Amino acid sequence: MFQSLEIIIKESAERGVPFWKIVQEDDCRESNISPEESFEKMRRMYQAMVESVKSYDAKLRSASGLVGTEGAKVHKRRCDGELLAGDLIGVIMERALMVAESNACMKRIVAAPTAGSCGVVPAVLTAVQEEKGYSEEKMVEALYVVAGIGGVIAERASLAGAEGGCQAEIGSASAMAAGGLAYLQGADAEVISHAAVLALKGLLGLACDPVAGLVEVPCVKRNVIGAVNAVTSADMAMSGILSKIPPDQVIDAMKSIGRNMPAEVRETGRGGLAATPEGIEISKRIQM
Repeated sequence: MFQSLEIIIKESAERGVPFWKIVQEDDCRESNISPEESFEKMRRMYQAMVESVKSYDAKLRSASGLVGTEGAKVHKRRCDGELLAGDLIGVIMERALMVAESNACMKRIVAAPTAGSCGVVPAVLTAVQEEKGYSEEKMVEALYVVAGIGGVIAERASLAGAEGGCQAEIGSASAMAAGGLAYLQGADAEVISHAAVLALKGLLGLACDPVAGLVEVPCVKRNVIGAVNAVTSADMAMSGILSKIPPDQVIDAMKSIGRNMPAEVRETGRGGLAATPEGIEISKRIQM
């Protein structure tokens, strides 16, 4: 696992090897498998993401009753031509909701990087693949980029809401998706890294405050924010807008912010939205 994005950027430039291939080589070393085996493993991961979108059941609600049917509502509004966001962003919104709802309804998802942020990467990658016609092989390569960014964040900071707040979950997922999008558009390792941290910067300080301690409210809707943020961050980076703070320093800042967050807003369900009068009432009703 790489300790920094800068290492990947330098290795890519010096060897003339793309970001995704460097991550794959590291996977082969760690797992003691061939490049073909590694690629097939990652292909199955992407196929599981695609299936998590396709298998959405609009009739399902979570056991608590707090989430469900929301992805279908956005889908209907998009099909009716009523979304201000437009069609592509509309598809990304509905899929982020669908996959995150499916997690709450105990359906199969890919934790990328966590179950609470599972809707971001699948929503972004599958929607853009359909929009642009990228091959499955290209999407698998992008998933290596996604994984590499997540790996660096895990090494330098955290992917856990209990340790770093929701910035570590939705923020990291958004960064991973943004980097993957930049790669798909032909970005080099440096621009990929900047796309990722532009996304992360926009979500620094995000609290993890699940109502009733469940990964449902506000978690499901935050997947939409992370997914859309990934698109805009990738677009900025591809336009030549780079982070003024070096990528690894942005990740370090996220770690520092997480350490300074009160325990109440780090997945304990004791602060933020969970501590509002309605949040407390919801928790009581569920416990009854």
